[in-house]
Order: sequence, then C-alpha cells, then structure tokens
Amino acid sequence: MQKTLLASALALCAAVGATLCAAPAQAAYPDKPLSLVVPFPAGGATDAMARLLAERLGRQLGQPVIVDNRGGAGGSVAAEYALAAPRDGYTLFFATTGTMAINPHIYRKLKYDPQKDFAPVGTLASASNVLVVSPQVKARTVAELIAQAKASPGKLTYGSAGIGSSSHLSGALFASMTGTELLHVPYRGSAPALVDFLAGRVDMMFDTASTHAPNVQAGKVRALAVTSAAGSPAFPGVPSVAAAGVPGYDVSIWFGLVAPEGTPRASVDKLADAMRGVMQGPDLKPALAALGATPLVKTPAEFAAFIRQESERWGRTAKLAGAANLD
Repeated sequence: MQKTLLASALALCAAVGATLCAAPAQAAYPDKPLSLVVPFPAGGATDAMARLLAERLGRQLGQPVIVDNRGGAGGSVAAEYALAAPRDGYTLFFATTGTMAINPHIYRKLKYDPQKDFAPVGTLASASNVLVVSPQVKARTVAELIAQAKASPGKLTYGSAGIGSSSHLSGALFASMTGTELLHVPYRGSAPALVDFLAGRVDMMFDTASTHAPNVQAGKVRALAVTSAAGSPAFPGVPSVAAAGVPGYDVSIWFGLVAPEGTPRASVDKLADAMRGVMQGPDLKPALAALGATPLVKTPAEFAAFIRQESERWGRTAKLAGAANLD
C-alpha cells in the first residue's frame, strides 16, 4: 500500500513538474520597442530634447525608443493620446512644464489630470527661454522694447508654441508685468512659429535657447534677455529679463519622463532605473548644454512633489498674466 501511494505521489510530482516546465517563461520587460509620445511637432526644442532622451533611454533598456510627435492644444492632444494607449509600459509620455504644470490652469475642459493620470519616472533637464526680436524691431534692449510697445499698443506680435505653452506664458507675463499690450500669435509648436518669425511675420518670440541660438549667432535675430532669473549658459552676457528692468520676472522650463497611471509598477521601476543610468551618462551634460539646458535629477517621488509645486507656481503665473482658463 505504501509503495502504491509513493508511486502515485511521484507520478503526480512528475506531472506537475512537466506542466510547469511546459509553461512559457514570461518575457522580461521590455522585449519590444517603446513609444515616446512628444507633445509638440518635430523640429522644435522639445522634440530635440525628447530625441536626446529617447536615444539614451533606448541604450539603457536594450530596446529602441521611438519618438511619436503629436502637437496641438499646448500638448494636451499628445497627453490624451498617451493615456488612451494600453498601459503596458510600452507607451511613455515626454513631460514638459506646459503639459504637467500649466495646462490645468489654462484649459477649463482639460481631459486629463497631470497629477492623477501619470506616474512620474524621472526628470531630465531644465532650461531658460530667451526673448528674441526680429531685425524689423528697432528695440535693442528690454527697456527700449517696453517703450516701443507702449508707444504702439497691440502692434508688436509674439509667436508661441501654442496657447498654454511656456513661450505663451512668458510673453503674457512680460506684458502683464510691464503694462504693455502685445499681440499673441499661437502656433502648433516652436518649429512652425520659428518659420514665421524668421520670415518677419511675427516680431518676437519667448522660446527655448536651442531654438534660437543658431539664428542669434548668425545675426538673423537679436537676443534681448533670457527669462530665468539665473540667466542661461547658452547666452553668456545676455541679461535676464529681471536684471534688464522687470524685477521679479522669472520663467524657467523643464522636461522629464512619465508613464500613464496604471502602468505595471515593475515596469515603472525599470524605467526609473534606466533614467538613473541616462542621468549618470558622461555625455549627457555636454549634450544638454548644446540645447541650452542643464541636467535636472529627481527620483519619481521627488518628481511628483516637484510637479505639485510647479503647478501651484504656474497657476499663480497664469492668473497674473491674465491667461487662466482661456478656452
């Protein structure tokens, strides 16, 4: 009897073992290319920053990270697209100041909540915008620009990457704090705005250093000031707007990586590890410097807290600039 029971037990163990061995092993994440949804068209500063990240993140993960540009509504179109994709860790979102901290204060009917609908992975960089003017604008200093704007209210135009973008609020805040009236001309990203700016169809822009540095160096446009209080390494010798006569003016922007909320925790952790590897890369700092940016290192938890703080700051800025709830 005991021999029979022992034989049965051994047979059962063998059957279970065979079943376990026959079950396919779960593939390690990631085992296929990933998509990085970028909230502005190709060719602009945000796109350049995203491609810099995609290349390095792909090396860390061992899979290609493919940039998917989807402009519109200050980045909201891209955010909604990313959230509609399967939450399996293969669709990521390139977070910007506008999409994560500004849009909730600009759009009344925003269809996503940056703080609830996305899981922060890590930050990449911070940068300053720069105030540049076309050669057709006579002003050569911020003070002269303010005087020209006050002499001809509503005549000077500024192009932006779209309503709610940092380039829009930079200009709106400038007008508010200087008591001037500027005409805002929104585009679907920095790249199309730049085309019209260089063609002389808009008078000025407040946009990222990497977008304008080559044209400033070539003498096609003039840089009057940078928007962050600390200045910008991309424009040595160019004063901040605050130092040039608008005390308290301070606009800086940042970029990072988030995943749709509901993405498997293990995948988010793997992405966070990959981001740490990206930020430790010896070639990252010079690559960012070429885009007028500096590394910004934060853990997922620190990034979440940072988004909350930035949302509060930009909410105050939007109200001060008269740009809140525009739609």
